[in-house]
Amino acid sequence: MTDPNWVEAYIPAVQALVEKHGGRYLVRAQEIKRVEGQGANPSALVVIQWPDEAAANAFYQDPAYAPYLKSRLAGSKGDFFNVAGLP
Repeated sequence: MTDPNWVEAYIPAVQALVEKHGGRYLVRAQEIKRVEGQGANPSALVVIQWPDEAAANAFYQDPAYAPYLKSRLAGSKGDFFNVAGLP
């Protein structure tokens, strides 16, 4: 996180958008402890479960998310993944 000023407005608004698209937060963590491996630890980790990839993409491309995405990108550095789970 390079500038935390975006977080206060982001969390409640984006939670509503996640739910609108059928998503459910599984993890929202800022205290991450490495058990094995090397490399830098992320300062935060968020895992959202979606009904399918189409729902995840609909959330990400929702025009209502655009201003929050812009503020997140301006105030943090990180990676954003869609991951298909195994049965």
